[in-house]
Amino acid sequence: MKKLLRLFTFTLLAFALSAQNLYAQANPAAVIHTSMGDIKLELLADQAPASVDNFISYAKSGFYDGTIFHRVISHFMIQGGGFTADMEKKATREPITNEANNGLSNLRGTIAMARTNNPHSATAQFFINTQDNLNLNHTGESSSRTWGYAVFARVTDGMSVVDEIRFVETTTTPPYSNVPKVPVVIESVEIIDG
Repeated sequence: MKKLLRLFTFTLLAFALSAQNLYAQANPAAVIHTSMGDIKLELLADQAPASVDNFISYAKSGFYDGTIFHRVISHFMIQGGGFTADMEKKATREPITNEANNGLSNLRGTIAMARTNNPHSATAQFFINTQDNLNLNHTGESSSRTWGYAVFARVTDGMSVVDEIRFVETTTTPPYSNVPKVPVVIESVEIIDG
């Protein structure tokens, strides 16, 4: 009986430690508080560590506070995190290395780093895919196009908010197009550690 009790206690302890390790390894989360509602994210730190660290750093510094979704294309994506409501571009830190070869796909509801034609030019801006955009996935390193766009998070709650944003009326504010007529403000980005 004592052996059975010890075995049961050991098994219970092993299970508790295992569950604790799983909990400790959970990915961090974030909430993008916008003027149209909250968008909750899981940050995929296990697959895109540099992109997640970059996003968290900008969020915790308050960089995103008061920025807008400045580029909205309903059948493609909503992009934000780099401009004020006056369409002033914010100064950023140095770019990060492109992590698009991490196995993640630009599916509806995923968040990826925005960049220029230089594959390694992403700084603070990000976009939320409003549909599956498989053409943005990494397929090789021979050109800017094949490098792809690094997915680093996914929406876990608030796709209804994303869908509201994607259908706002847009205009052209030279030299920018697809700018919401009424600014969609990112009030803050809250990080919830995993």
